[in-house]
Amino acid sequence: MEVLQLLVSGLANGCVYGLVALGFVLIYKATEAVNFAQGDFMMLGAFVTLGLVNPGYMGLPFWVALPLVFLIMGALGYLLDLVVLRAIFGQSQTAVIILTIALGFVIRFAAGAIWGHEPQSLHSPLALGEVRVGGVVLGLVDVAVIVVTILLTLLLWQFFARTRVGLAMQAASQNQMAAYYMGIPVRRVQGLVWALAGIVAAVAGILYASKGAIDPNAGFIGIKAFAAAVIGGFGSLPGALMGGLIVGVIEPFAARYLPPGWSQIAPYALLLAVLLFRPHGLFAQVRAKKV
Repeated sequence: MEVLQLLVSGLANGCVYGLVALGFVLIYKATEAVNFAQGDFMMLGAFVTLGLVNPGYMGLPFWVALPLVFLIMGALGYLLDLVVLRAIFGQSQTAVIILTIALGFVIRFAAGAIWGHEPQSLHSPLALGEVRVGGVVLGLVDVAVIVVTILLTLLLWQFFARTRVGLAMQAASQNQMAAYYMGIPVRRVQGLVWALAGIVAAVAGILYASKGAIDPNAGFIGIKAFAAAVIGGFGSLPGALMGGLIVGVIEPFAARYLPPGWSQIAPYALLLAVLLFRPHGLFAQVRAKKV
């Protein structure tokens, strides 16, 4: 039964990693840019929710604040693309990477200046307590995180498969020039992808904050999420989620059954092995281009 407890805890953490990794992949597929501030967007989404919900701040009901959080984070993602990234259009990918790394530092500084650097807890209805199953204590928040992630994944799948905007995003990610000639407003679609990535990061932040205290350094979770995206396959949306689940499950089992310190090293050891033996990722969607 201990295995069940470790598995549920690992899957819950992996869901958060997977959602942040999903933001990496969404942006990369649409713009071929890597947003290294995605983890900090997750942290910012958690703090925006905390600022709207907690009694010491605005004290809004959680379910009333939720759409406001999504609106704020989606707008921030869209404005980042509109104001900042389009200003350096045509520059190298290195410039974009450096810009997003610097943006991460700015977000962490701003979060610390507004909400402080001490860990704080979000008043979340997802923190449902614990349940005992056959002598094993399972956190209901972990189960809630897994269920919410599954529902969000299904919602995103329906969005990309059945809506015009979702289909336009897929077309723009496959071939921007062809999408442009088909009448798809590629720039606007890219901005919507950044907005969607901001919303997904907000969901990940809320789930992360529901599991425990948060502080501005929580954004460093983006490093593990990036590893998860690479392990799963950087061009694959399902691969990003699966990579996050793999990383999340490895950590508690490594902490329990391997020598001290291996729980921190294990995800990156797996990343190294994947890069050596399957460089496109475990669930990569590699297609040959027709010319």
